[in-house]
Amino acid sequence: MARMSSPSIPDLCRPDPCQGTAIADHGGDPRTAGDRAATALAHDLAAAGGFAAEAKAPATRRAYASDLRAYAAWCTARSVTPLPAAPETVAAFLAHEAGRGLKPSSLERRRAAIRFLHRSAGFADPGRDESVRATLAGIRRTRGSAPTRKQPATVDRLVAMVEALPPGFVGTRDRALLLLGFAGAFRRAELAGLAVEDLEETADGLLVTLRRSKTDPNGYGRVVPVIRGQTHCPVAALRRWLVVSGILAGPVFRAIGVGDRLADLALSPYGVAVIVKRAAARAGFDPAGFAGHSLRRGFLTSAAAHGASLFKLRDVSGHASLDCLTGYVDAAERFQDHAGAGLL
Repeated sequence: MARMSSPSIPDLCRPDPCQGTAIADHGGDPRTAGDRAATALAHDLAAAGGFAAEAKAPATRRAYASDLRAYAAWCTARSVTPLPAAPETVAAFLAHEAGRGLKPSSLERRRAAIRFLHRSAGFADPGRDESVRATLAGIRRTRGSAPTRKQPATVDRLVAMVEALPPGFVGTRDRALLLLGFAGAFRRAELAGLAVEDLEETADGLLVTLRRSKTDPNGYGRVVPVIRGQTHCPVAALRRWLVVSGILAGPVFRAIGVGDRLADLALSPYGVAVIVKRAAARAGFDPAGFAGHSLRRGFLTSAAAHGASLFKLRDVSGHASLDCLTGYVDAAERFQDHAGAGLL
């Protein structure tokens, strides 16, 4: 069996250059009109495959590539065919991964990556078979499928994190990132992708243009209003960071090297998560419970507890569905008008 190299999603969509119409030997220029048309078609098919791959977000493509590397290594070790795969092969692979401790959500993504691999190559999805579905259902029933949620950086926690930051260049950047990330309910990738050109300060606060986000993969864009604060103002913190750093254009949040050397490139989403975890640890919280998403969760949890409506929460967060926000409001009102109030 041919060994699969580490696959990237664009490569999976690209047609095999060894396939197609063979070039006949006619003397002189061996390429006939038909051959040239076939070559042009192969080029267009490759371009189409590239566009098809871009339908997936960069983070999804990276995750799929990681999943497929694990799948290819497992198939190679057992000398089984990865493409097209028998349903029993996929079921056995998922059972093996569950045995290694992967959560049901990760196994679902593994299956999605295998599905994408097969469909990109023109094969039927083996994951639709009942044997694969039953395997996953059994894993969920045995292991449970409740997601592990990170702690929300609620107002009290956020203030503690901000006030525990060290003085200086790095602390100024981190203060602006934490306060802006909370006040705009931004995802970590959205924070990492912000540019100075996306910011417009007004009398009431700050207008932040998101060029692209998780719920806007086509890049229509949306504007997030960030209101000023009284004691921990995100607009003032951001303005101070831009003045101190001298950043006039390009990425707002960047890596800082030895000697406070500012990088030209933007922080990665992972870098945003590291800053949140580090700030949580400084404030005395367990950093394992925090991540980049803690800022977004913290705003929604705090705003819901403060009486914000679902529609106002959506104005800031950009959630496509109100159902996604109901949980925050329900959590905030869990003990309000409780059925057991006054019984004991």
